[in-house]
Formats: sequence, C-alpha cells, structure tokens
Amino acid sequence: MYGTLSSVVNQGRASSRARLSTQAPVELGRRHKPDYWLVALVLMLLVIGLIVIFSISPALSAIGHVSSNYYVLKQIVAIGIGLVAFIVAANLPLASWRQFAVPLLVLAGIATILAVILPVDPNYPAHRWVRLGSFSFQSVELLKFALLVWLAGMLHDRIHSGAIKDMQATLKPLLVALAIIGVVVVGVQSDLGSMGVILAMFAAMLFVAGLPFKKLAIIGGVILLVLVLAITITPYRRDRLMTFLHPSSDCQDAGYQACQALIAVGSGGMIGLGLGSSVQAYGYLPEASNDSIFAIYAEKFGFIGAAVMLAILAGLFARMKNVAERTQDDFSRLLVIGVFSWLSVQSLINIGAMIGVLPLKGITLPFVSYGGTSVIFALAAAGLVFQVSHYTAFGLRISQPKRGGNRYDRPDNRADRRRDRGAYHPSLGDR
Repeated sequence: MYGTLSSVVNQGRASSRARLSTQAPVELGRRHKPDYWLVALVLMLLVIGLIVIFSISPALSAIGHVSSNYYVLKQIVAIGIGLVAFIVAANLPLASWRQFAVPLLVLAGIATILAVILPVDPNYPAHRWVRLGSFSFQSVELLKFALLVWLAGMLHDRIHSGAIKDMQATLKPLLVALAIIGVVVVGVQSDLGSMGVILAMFAAMLFVAGLPFKKLAIIGGVILLVLVLAITITPYRRDRLMTFLHPSSDCQDAGYQACQALIAVGSGGMIGLGLGSSVQAYGYLPEASNDSIFAIYAEKFGFIGAAVMLAILAGLFARMKNVAERTQDDFSRLLVIGVFSWLSVQSLINIGAMIGVLPLKGITLPFVSYGGTSVIFALAAAGLVFQVSHYTAFGLRISQPKRGGNRYDRPDNRADRRRDRGAYHPSLGDR
C-alpha cells in the first residue's frame, strides 16, 4: 500500500513539473524577515474603518431597520475572513498562485455571469452583486484579483521568452481581454470606476514589464476615446460629469451626493465634530458606510484626522513600492506593482470624489469602507505583497571610493530607470 501511495505522489509531482515546464520559473531569493510595516499599516486602516462604522451604526441601523450591531458585526466577520485570506495569500507559494490563475479567472467569469442573470436589489439595480438570500458578493473584486495573478504570470512568461513587445503574442490577447472586460464591467454592470482601476493595473504592469511607451500611449489614447464615448452616450454618466464640473448647480438632484460629501468634509473643520456627533450619516449623505466613508471620517476627525489617514495610505503604498524595487524576479515584481496600482488608484478615485476633485464613481476605499468582498480581496492582495517582502534584495554595491572611505549605493532599480526588459530589473551582479 505504501508503494502504491508513493507511486501516485511521484506521478502527481511529475505531472506538476510537466505543466510548469512550459512556464518561466519563479526565481525567489533567500527568505528573510518580511516587511511588518505592511501589516501594521493595513491593520491601522482596518481599525479606522471599524471605528467609523461603529460610530455611525446607530444612524445606519435606523435607516435600514436592523439591529444596532448589524453593520459592525458584518464588518468584523468580513475582516476575519479577510485576515484568513491574507494568511493564505502570504503563505501559499507564488508558483502555486501561477497555477491557480486560470481557475481564478474562470471562477470570476462564473461569478460575473451569476451577477448578470440573478435578480437585482431594487435599491441597487446594477448587475454587480451575486445575491443569494442574505449573502451578497461583488463579482468585480474577484475579477480584479484574478486578473492580477493572470496578467503577472502572462507578462512574466512573455518577458522570459522575449515576446513582450510582440503584437500577436502579447498585445492582441490583452486588448481582446480588455475589450471583453469593458463590455461586461462598463456596459452591463455600469461600473466605470472599477474599470478605471483595472485599466490602471494593466497599464502599470505593462509599463514595468517593458512595453514601449509609444505603444502604451497609443493604447491609452484608444481607451480614452472609448471612455469618452461611454460617458457621452449614457445620461447618468453625463450628469455626473456635469455635476463634477459644476458641483453646486444641482444639489437637489444629480449633484446631491457630491454636495453632501463636500458639506461633510467642510463641517469637520480642523479637528472634527467627534465620534458621536455626525450629522451627514443620518440619511443626508448616501452610502455613508462605503463609498462616502472618507467624507464621514473627515466630518468626525477633521483636517488633522484626514491628514493622518492620507499619511497611513501614503506609507502603505511607499512600502509596496519599496518591495517592488527590491524584488528579484519578474512575476513577484509584477504582482506587487499590480497590487500597488489597484489599491492606490482605487483610493485616489474614492477620496478625490469626496473632496470634489474627481467625479463620483461609486467605489470603495480599500480596508476602510464597509463591504465584505472589497475587504476580503484587498487583504488577499496585501498578503501577496507581504509574501514577496520575504524575498527582497537588500544588497549594496560599492562605487568609486570617496574621501573618508567607499561610497555605497543601492542597485539602480527605480521606476524612472527602465532597463531593456522593464522598469524594475536589478542587476544580480550588483547585489
């Protein structure tokens, strides 16, 4: 019996090696102490979000006719599941994630189809959620995560095969994928904000992979024209654009949420109204717990509190950039850049809409907003970055000596110094 089991295991390992033989290997360095600041900053944002949701839960409960602890308990459960997802993402080997890329895409496709064909909630008529009784799931969050893993693996293989600039091998399948995603996410689900995040993720990863800037500019121009067309032919998107350009012209109708968000931010003043003194959460500001949570936070904690949150977000994204600059293989580097662009652009869109510098897009603030799906997949993405931080290179190189001794420099591995194969390619000889 032992011999039979041994032969089955050996056959499984052989078939796994055969499947991976067509892919470029993930070459990780020696494992070392990870970047615990990533975990600390993420936990800070989770705690901030939970505090804000707890403080406005009486207002939310009164509006939704549920128990006073309903929203807080749901958010705690979502954070618990998200932390499990973080641990799984941080410990499952990156080579295994590459194998799961296609199954994840298939799962995201099934979830998207279910979101389209299942009945919608009258209060949220867009086909963005899979709703089964009290369970709801936003399919685009899984799609972002699946696209992140798939695109990192695909570009990694194209880099190692020398086909990153090839139109047929690289650009054509990516453009077809983007066209399909755009039709579903923008056309069917009416989620232009999430599509903007996906486009930013694609653009950042392609730039880092080494796609020529001219081709990126051409693709970006075409996408911009399509987005302009999507806005001009859709009445409610035109209304949002006009509201953004003239925020005080229609505060009773199309510009209601934008005006109320500005009132919430402005009423916070320098130090805020305090945790128990929110006014806008009591039915004035729509989506106070998710899309508009930054405005509620600014109302409660004022300019100083908003600056603290922005500093935490900036610190988190700086740590991610630091991990990307010191990562030793292309797959890991592309994963980190994808997570960085996903979470940073989504934060920018959410906060920009609340302070009136961007149009409203109905998108959550990562780690802070109420919403299980968003929290879970944001934590899973952060877990991937944390795993990569175990294998970064911290070596220095010695350059020409100066007076007083040798000068030590980091490897030339910054985003503004693109090598032949991309933006982040440290020289192994320099480490």
